[in-house]
Amino acid sequence: MALLITDECINCDVCEPVCPNGAISAGEEIYVIDDKLCTECVGHFDEPQCQQVCPVECIHVDPDHQESRDQLMLKYEGLMRQSA
Repeated sequence: MALLITDECINCDVCEPVCPNGAISAGEEIYVIDDKLCTECVGHFDEPQCQQVCPVECIHVDPDHQESRDQLMLKYEGLMRQSA
């Protein structure tokens, strides 16, 4: 499952630098998460780092991008191959 930043985002800038995959970027109004890059930190950390640092708890599972932990690991491995 990719994560999604809701419109409760206050643009505090703390989530973007902690994303190990570079999946978070500034959108037109709020930060956005690229579902093709988001692995919910699988392969890097035990918990999604953006959720850990978000002061307003506006980062949730994206219901439109349901993925199992195994699928997230495969996505992580593919991203690591691309960056090598």
